Amino acid sequence: MIFDLSFVSFFALIGLAVAANTGPIVTLTYGSFQGNATGDLVQFLGMPFAAPPVGRLRFANPQPPVPFAGIRQATQFGAECFQMDISGDNSTAIVGSEDCLFINVVKPANIPSGKKLPILFVSSSPMAHKIPPDSEAEESGFEVGSSTGNPGNTVVQRSIALGEPVIFVSPNYRVNAMGFIGGQQIKDAGLGNNGLRDQRFAMEWVQQHISAFGGDPTKVIIWGESAGAISVGMHLVTNNGNPAGLFRGAFMASESGSPQVSPDITLQQKFFDSIVNNTGCTGARDPIQCLRTVPFATLGAAINRVPGFLTETSIQLAFQPSVDGQFLTRDPQISIQKGLYARVPFVTGDCDDEGTVFALASTSVTTNAGFLDYVQSNFFKGNLPQAELNALAAAYPSDPTQGSPFNTGTANAITPEFKRIAALLGDLGFQSPRRFFLRTASKTQPTWAFLFQRGKSTAVTGSSHGSDVPEFFGTGISPDFIGTDALINFANTLNPTKPSNPLSLLSGIPWNEYSSSLTNPPMLAFVDPAPAIEITTDTFRQEAMALVANISVQFAGKDVI
Repeated sequence: MIFDLSFVSFFALIGLAVAANTGPIVTLTYGSFQGNATGDLVQFLGMPFAAPPVGRLRFANPQPPVPFAGIRQATQFGAECFQMDISGDNSTAIVGSEDCLFINVVKPANIPSGKKLPILFVSSSPMAHKIPPDSEAEESGFEVGSSTGNPGNTVVQRSIALGEPVIFVSPNYRVNAMGFIGGQQIKDAGLGNNGLRDQRFAMEWVQQHISAFGGDPTKVIIWGESAGAISVGMHLVTNNGNPAGLFRGAFMASESGSPQVSPDITLQQKFFDSIVNNTGCTGARDPIQCLRTVPFATLGAAINRVPGFLTETSIQLAFQPSVDGQFLTRDPQISIQKGLYARVPFVTGDCDDEGTVFALASTSVTTNAGFLDYVQSNFFKGNLPQAELNALAAAYPSDPTQGSPFNTGTANAITPEFKRIAALLGDLGFQSPRRFFLRTASKTQPTWAFLFQRGKSTAVTGSSHGSDVPEFFGTGISPDFIGTDALINFANTLNPTKPSNPLSLLSGIPWNEYSSSLTNPPMLAFVDPAPAIEITTDTFRQEAMALVANISVQFAGKDVI
């Protein structure tokens, strides 16, 4: 028999089309999405949770998603938001899109009828911006990042294996100037902190829609890495600490962060002015409106001319959460002092050598005088009293055996001041804010702390910022899942150690609450070689970090870190 091949091909194509559209469908209030089922997981990727922030909505607060008819495919990640050039090369290359407010849901394929699962809401997932390029450390710094870095499959699969299933939710949010532009004009227009507002909007989306995916909107844990972890800290202090039912716990790991000292939004004026000047909007009666009309490529190139975090400005970020009088009404450190923070259980921690990757841009500093000038000019704008500057210099000496990477002797001293700067940057930006928050909040709610000390053999950077990412996402060559299990336990029970599970290496470890000892608060330490863990105490560099904390509070709301 002779067959008409075109006829066969036609039906073959129909078969492929049917096969490609057999994934589960979820219907939300503004439209329906078809996901992808693979093995024991179902993914719904790239669903818009807000209207595209383009044109008149550029720099605007997030708006509800645009309703649509029919069924949209949700099998691929949506476009990432515009990614700033963080190298300081003044690149004109445009990476990412303005239409980027998409959200992803990864869930178990089989959820028993009537059961609703807890939610892990991830404020940001790491991007492939390695620092240094061949390391495990990844960073976003509110300047780059998207939800594509770690899709969450490993976390949900591990939760199924433990018998503690969770749903993983990850939104994009606007970064760099697109989400965190500052200046007086921005404050007057009420447009500050839109990156954080995007996150909050996505949390509201979860409250409205997650039940359709089998999730329990009353059991949401907010989790973040690096800038995402700092974001989590900011959500703990916004709204005078009232979570408004959006979450019941917080996990500030991996890639470290806590509520940090934040500048007043008007102190970022120079960066606003730079973008206005480099887009040809100087002299415009309404510079914000002018910025909304310039081509995306022109705006992106202007943003790229602002120094990124891999330049000497380091953790003194051009674009970051700031006190805008609306979303953040006061410096987070002041909110903590006033007790205006969310009274929910949380877990927080840092890598041992948080500052090393940020200190790589300061290798031109080689003398004590250079160190003093670097600290004074870069972080305190010349306003730190000399006595306190001298005290910092004494607390963070040039002796390489006292610097970071810590406990590596004279190794890794690539310049005479590198390890000293790395130690100060790590404590100033990460360790001290974490300890400051824990010492206060542990008196009012359950809290746990960890310290990631693995990777000390990594040349120059040691246990660097972001090196703990695989631990909590359960990725890498041979994951031990200890961090992942703590995260999953916490999502289910609000305790990182419960329930005890023979499948988990975390079982039986006496990781007690931070408040269990007033003098020696416990921390779970991830040490070499993996999968080794031990209990240590949060008592290292007591005097140095107390000094840093006092200075930070003194400068709260001013133009410092």
